[in-house]
Amino acid sequence: MLIRDPDATRRSLLEAAFEEIRLRGYRGASLSRILAKTDVTKGALYHHFPDKKALGYAVVDEILRDMIHEKWITPLAEGNPIDRMLETLHLEGCRVASEKTLTGCPLNNLAQEMSALDTGFRKRIAVVFALWRKGISTALQRGQAEGSVRRNVDTDAAATFVVAAVEGCIGMAKSGNDLELLYTCGAGLTQYLESLRESDLATPSHANKQQKRR
Repeated sequence: MLIRDPDATRRSLLEAAFEEIRLRGYRGASLSRILAKTDVTKGALYHHFPDKKALGYAVVDEILRDMIHEKWITPLAEGNPIDRMLETLHLEGCRVASEKTLTGCPLNNLAQEMSALDTGFRKRIAVVFALWRKGISTALQRGQAEGSVRRNVDTDAAATFVVAAVEGCIGMAKSGNDLELLYTCGAGLTQYLESLRESDLATPSHANKQQKRR
């Protein structure tokens, strides 16, 4: 007897939709390809998501939101926040470098494609970006309280700059299909993050150490 698992089916559809959107954009995404990848019937798809737009919204609300939280917020919950951000930058750089083609950041790709076209996408994407900025700002505030981040740093402004720089670095690398652009931009962002440390705690960054070994 076949045992149905609605939650697993829904998650499978979301993950397949995320991958389809990541590779082809929302407008280029095909429900037929999503169904083929998941071996789910069209009826089951429409049971969970009434249309393609609802599926796209859920990708932002769940997959992309979780992705940002896992990569950028959870690692900052403890330890020196600047060290944690530098480690995250290094891991993200390694991930991007491992791709056969530079596909960019899925969140920013979708923002560029859909924010001006659909209010639902724009509002949902804005929520995820706000969550990301808030997570960094909160971590920097904790660093100030613990003495690892300069007291005069405007944490909201710093967080906004970091998010914009990360997205800009990945976007330029994608546009030029050039990893060197990613490394150059990443080095500049690393210098900025180092400048946020209390002066007596400033230390050569992990990224700079890696470059010296090359």
